[in-house]
Amino acid sequence: MSTFSCSDLFPAMVCAHRDPFLYLLPAAALALLFRALVRRASVFLVLYLAGTVLHELAHLLAAAFTNAKPVSFSILPQRRGNGWILGSVRCANIRWYNGIFVGLAPIAVALVPFLVAAWRTRYGLAWEWRDAWIAALLAPQFMSCWPSAADLKIAARSWPLVTAAVAAGMMLVA
Repeated sequence: MSTFSCSDLFPAMVCAHRDPFLYLLPAAALALLFRALVRRASVFLVLYLAGTVLHELAHLLAAAFTNAKPVSFSILPQRRGNGWILGSVRCANIRWYNGIFVGLAPIAVALVPFLVAAWRTRYGLAWEWRDAWIAALLAPQFMSCWPSAADLKIAARSWPLVTAAVAAGMMLVA
């Protein structure tokens, strides 16, 4: 019978931080369950609330720090056609130099579960009942860290910045 070590199955980074990754497994499983419950609007809105708050706060902070001049902030869900708008941040000054930061800001929300997991496993992996509640609050963060289609359109305004960064990167590599 052969035995596998962690490094045989996973990248070294995962093996080096095994406890935080194991800690996040229940939250990731809950995220998948929440995603399956999307068809029920009332459940959907409640389950996504914690994620929506951080998603929109990420846009708001990025807009404030990059001179995009945020003019409104909302986390109140609104029905639009066959779907929902869970929250929004409107800005008065989206330009080529700040669109990518404002549009892709929710990606930073992905850090939240990993920071919480690092904090909760700092003395080793040990589960308590409160960790079930923490997992339920972290699950929406996994779902809300993805930029929406509207976010990607805003980020696309920074195509000159992205083009320059890619060109600079290619010159450094060559």
